Amino acid sequence: MGRQLVPLTLDNLTDLPERCRACAFWELGPVSDEETAGSGRPDREKEAWISAVLLEWGSCGRVVYVDELPVGYVLYAPPAYVPRSFAFPTSPVSPDAVQLMTAYLRPEFQGQGIGRVIVQTVAKDLLRRGFKAIEAFGDTQWREPACLLPADHLLAVGFKTVRTHPRFPRLRLELRSTVSWRQDMERALDQLLGKVHSKEPALRPL
Repeated sequence: MGRQLVPLTLDNLTDLPERCRACAFWELGPVSDEETAGSGRPDREKEAWISAVLLEWGSCGRVVYVDELPVGYVLYAPPAYVPRSFAFPTSPVSPDAVQLMTAYLRPEFQGQGIGRVIVQTVAKDLLRRGFKAIEAFGDTQWREPACLLPADHLLAVGFKTVRTHPRFPRLRLELRSTVSWRQDMERALDQLLGKVHSKEPALRPL
């Protein structure tokens, strides 16, 4: 099987699950979110957000393909671009970190190490761009795919809790702990997935 981790752009935005394309939970603050929901066009808000982040900051996501079929994705950005992050009881995200906003993988492709590879790919991108860590708000009561990631999954792929909360702990992955991935990323990907082709975008200066 051919597998690829491709930067998210406006061209492949339609390869995200429909419910995710129509959700602007992270991209808008609570007030703006309510207004957008009333207008019925959160998909336009999401497209506008991705366009702005790509222009101002650079790559903010990856889409995972297996034999050219989109099977998952991940979104991430500095907290200044993620208004919803400031509404959490364990906010704010640390100024030296990028927020892992959300990710999704189709159930039939889970349990194959792809989730860990997604995190490693994000880590590699952010190391190249000079960041120190990734942080995320976990959900300790996660039951099904949603905007937040399950806290136990984040812990399983190397995150550590930096601020506790019974429902929404904030977790952090120190990128210096992944320095070795920079040396053997392709080999690690091959071991986990078989041959993986990761297309890197041209990054804008920070």
